[in-house]
Amino acid sequence: MELKLDRLIRPALAIVLLLVVAEAVGQTHWAFRPPVRPPLPAVKDVDWIRTPVDQFILARLEAERLRPSRVASKETLIRRLTLDLIGLPPTPDQIDSFLGNKSPNAFQQLVDRLLASPAYGERLALLWLDLARYADTDGYEVDEERSMWPWRDWVVRAFNANMPFDQFTIEQLAGDLLIEATLDQKIATGFNRNHRINREAGTIPEEFQVEGVVDRVDTTATVWLGLTVACARCHDHKYDPISQEEFYQFYAFFNNLPEIGNGGGEGGVAEPAIRLASAESEAQIAVLESKISSAGEDEALLEKLKQQKKDLLKPIPVVMVMKEREEQRKTFVLHRGQYDQPRQLVTSGVPGVLPPLAEGVPANRLSLARWLVDPGHPLTARVIINHLWRKHFGKGLVDTAEDFGVRGERPTHPDLLDWLATELVRNGWDLKAIQKLIVSSATYRQSSASRDESAKTSDAERAHSLPVDPVNLLFSRAPRLRLSAEMIRDQALAVSGLLVKDIGGPSVKPYQPEGLWLPISHQMAYVQDHGWKLYRRSMYTFWKRTIPPPAMASFDAPTREICTVKRSQSNTPLQALVLLNDTTFVEAARALAQRMVTEAGHTAEERIRYGFRLATARWPSATELSILRKGLDDYLESYQQDKRAAEMLLAIGESPSNGNAGAEELAAYMMVASIILNLDETITRQ
Repeated sequence: MELKLDRLIRPALAIVLLLVVAEAVGQTHWAFRPPVRPPLPAVKDVDWIRTPVDQFILARLEAERLRPSRVASKETLIRRLTLDLIGLPPTPDQIDSFLGNKSPNAFQQLVDRLLASPAYGERLALLWLDLARYADTDGYEVDEERSMWPWRDWVVRAFNANMPFDQFTIEQLAGDLLIEATLDQKIATGFNRNHRINREAGTIPEEFQVEGVVDRVDTTATVWLGLTVACARCHDHKYDPISQEEFYQFYAFFNNLPEIGNGGGEGGVAEPAIRLASAESEAQIAVLESKISSAGEDEALLEKLKQQKKDLLKPIPVVMVMKEREEQRKTFVLHRGQYDQPRQLVTSGVPGVLPPLAEGVPANRLSLARWLVDPGHPLTARVIINHLWRKHFGKGLVDTAEDFGVRGERPTHPDLLDWLATELVRNGWDLKAIQKLIVSSATYRQSSASRDESAKTSDAERAHSLPVDPVNLLFSRAPRLRLSAEMIRDQALAVSGLLVKDIGGPSVKPYQPEGLWLPISHQMAYVQDHGWKLYRRSMYTFWKRTIPPPAMASFDAPTREICTVKRSQSNTPLQALVLLNDTTFVEAARALAQRMVTEAGHTAEERIRYGFRLATARWPSATELSILRKGLDDYLESYQQDKRAAEMLLAIGESPSNGNAGAEELAAYMMVASIILNLDETITRQ
């Protein structure tokens, strides 16, 4: 009994001690000290080095008497890199071109081509949309539609143009405060209007005005500082050196928006907002407004003109933006975080544990944005590097990407983190350059295969059979990562030939189970789109917060009600059922089967090999081919006995069924294509 108590008490004592020293530790905590560029460490295996990244990784491996994994195959590398940089699989022609390129710079040429692709901005934007809690509806019970897609399109354009990250930050947090701010710079401030709005009848505007500001504080601090600042809303932070007063000083930066907390109620425009009408539409609106003013007491005419104006305004997007009030709103510390319990008055400021604002600047959002990207800031560059590293390696150098504070994990490679952070600042906050540095490394090019202790250097060590670096803390191999929900769907559309690659525009409504919206959406039905809109990239899918796209939700896509730094990862039977039965994937299997029949050779083996390579970027082994061929024969025999079942299967989806194959044959190939799309290898980035 005493031993059991001891086991319970010791961890508890450790936590108590941590709490006691947290405040003192906070003053010297690694993340609160500006990064200092370390020298490149010396290594023994200099031939392995491709970029400075490798010196830090290899130095740690050698210190642990380990060696890196072998280089992945060229097929694996082109698929990995293409998925990581543009979110789509490589085509057979692109694979053949890379395999046939014998230049020592072949990989670098591939990296440059992908970074220059318009799809690059869409891929990186997916990460940013989660951080920015982007959605097409307000959230809460009413969950009305909104038009924030122009901000989403601004993000894609900014990434494709390789806008320096410091400018990217400033325009999103304070673009409206720049001198002679452009329309694009004002739209960029939609970042902090992506918050939820509660339009339900009976809501208290003052309460939800406070909730909106708290959301902006939490999101901004999480995205750029990697800190759980929101923990100080009701009391001093329990772990990090951030007081409640400092929380409300930070809050004051975002508390000067001329907004109504409930967005003006149902059906209203949540000001401030910008109407993005063309010059022609604005002229038509002006004419109608003039006629309305002149209509006098003619009720019938007045009603007709107002309806015409309403019809004209309906398709015009109105995007919510940031704007300062003419009269500064006072900010108070709120007792226990309650909107109706103000205490002492505070002014805008930043936490004392971090560097102060520059001297002589106004304490507004523009100064805050510039403070965040000041070269001497200890957190911003580190946090952004961590986001990018996690994008390519599945986890950050700091595993708790949302918390760089005292309770967060320490970096596995602190010198590498600081070197990359200082390099990002030195290269002018160039995101493409820093990603090129990361993906060009030998570290990135490793195989993802697990190894046993035979990778160690001595005979005595090889006698053991324990796995090397079991959770890959040392990055001794590449990670195997399940593709994101959006990438799984996009890949299926791409390999089937259905994908529409148009960039930007209003969100679309592809296939979805009938009636899903009705129970919790004021009986508002989901009106499915048709034609090319069914096959757009998943980032353009209409995102309703209370009922996000169900197929993507099954693969752990977030609701985007709040800032999401790391998506959860699950493996459930429901995911396999989605891939087997969801209309999008069934139709994609049919279209892939049509490609197999019409674009490959005349034999079953040639067709199966072609479909397999489209999905996985490699040829199937003899065993794999044999299994799939047997499946094809079994399905063909089944559908020859039941042609009606084949016809019903081929009728799923709106795209036309082409090709000269008979219904039974095409249905059989369709089932083989469905198996290929369901392979673990297909939905995994190796």
